[in-house]
Amino acid sequence: MNVISNHMPTAELQTLDAAHHMHPFTDGAALAKTGARIITAANGVMLTDSDGHQILDAMAGLWCVNIGYGRYELADVAARQMKELPYYNTFFQTSHVPVIALSAKLAELAPNDLNNVFYAGSGSEANDTNIRLVRHYWAIKGQPNKNIIISRKNAYHGSTLGGGSLGGMPKMQTQGVPVIPGIHHIDQPDWWSEGGDKAPEEFGLERARQLEAAIHELGADRVAAFIAEPVQGAGGVIVPPSTYWPEIQRICDEHGILLIADEVICGFGRTGHWFGTDYYGIRPHIMTIAKGLSSGYAPIGGSMVCDEVAETVAQGGDFNHGYTYSGHPVSCAVAMENLRIMEEEKIVENVAQETGPYLKAKWESLASHPLVGEAKIVGMMGSIALTPHKESRAKFAAVAGTVGFACRTRCFANGLVMRHVGDRLVISPPLVITKAEIDTLIERAIKSLDETLEQIKADGLYKVG
Repeated sequence: MNVISNHMPTAELQTLDAAHHMHPFTDGAALAKTGARIITAANGVMLTDSDGHQILDAMAGLWCVNIGYGRYELADVAARQMKELPYYNTFFQTSHVPVIALSAKLAELAPNDLNNVFYAGSGSEANDTNIRLVRHYWAIKGQPNKNIIISRKNAYHGSTLGGGSLGGMPKMQTQGVPVIPGIHHIDQPDWWSEGGDKAPEEFGLERARQLEAAIHELGADRVAAFIAEPVQGAGGVIVPPSTYWPEIQRICDEHGILLIADEVICGFGRTGHWFGTDYYGIRPHIMTIAKGLSSGYAPIGGSMVCDEVAETVAQGGDFNHGYTYSGHPVSCAVAMENLRIMEEEKIVENVAQETGPYLKAKWESLASHPLVGEAKIVGMMGSIALTPHKESRAKFAAVAGTVGFACRTRCFANGLVMRHVGDRLVISPPLVITKAEIDTLIERAIKSLDETLEQIKADGLYKVG
């Protein structure tokens, strides 16, 4: 068996990596100077690098390793499926057992009447599917001009041309090509950064009603759908005020537009419910899924589609869309095993009743740190906003993200993976993290915050910008 493992010193691996590997979302020149961190093994919530250091992965990879690392059951299922049917496509009126089984299981788990799945290889691809799907749906219904999709600034819906256009991150939209036509963005419900003097509940209503204003401006006969993450993940774990989602639901209902819930991060237990949709009690017509569907052990994504939309599209002739790996049998088999483990070990219930509340109490206690202005958390996804002045929610006297990056660096040095988004630090640990491991996470986070505070004081950055 040819298993690719660490067989070189770290410096040699870093040199080869810099010479041949183009990294996502990375300044290649800067990385070449420092060298990549080489991860060689993982188990549970812990990573091991090429120098033997143990690192607590509080990001579950990229928000995805929900059942933790080292679950041999998934490897065994993948091997059996590869021996039996390693690949076949689902084009041309053909199917196979793994995709049929997974589709039925997802229909059982998904809320309301989201009983249909169109598969992709990732959340980015699934959101590309959603663009074509909703526009085709309205065209079949005799409204081809109803093709505008409204999204939010600072949203993340993938990095493909379509997904990047739906997202609201300017840096992604300035490289290569502009946003594809027919995408409109409204403001995000980020009270900490943008709420001013308004109470969170008032601010939540105001931001939700921007959707209604946009519909009036663009024309209800032109707006096809609204897409949003229940909790904005890559944007900084932005937890909306309690008034936000009920008002969004009302507006979509009253104006007859499709609601797309992007559950790529929130789905499969991350919020302490199977889906963020369940947590907020919303009723989407389409739900984007990926990441936790297979706990990252195999690439898979998809669009869960409500009965009415699926039945309409089925009556419209060929849906000229799909991917070579739509419903890949190995990925489907791995996803099925992942869901079996989650159900049998009651992982979602444990997050809701035990470890989630424990992490919430510990995480929110970080708000007492002199560097932390806000600590927000839903289930197993949280953020802390760093500030030099809590009461005014002020920014630092430095380029945005400078302090956040400094804290992230201290986290890595202290054996903890936390991600920085501007001057926020975010976590999304494996759902199987124990209370003892949560204690370790918090201890290392406090140590990193203390060291960051000491550093920025020495650098003259602990002041209002």
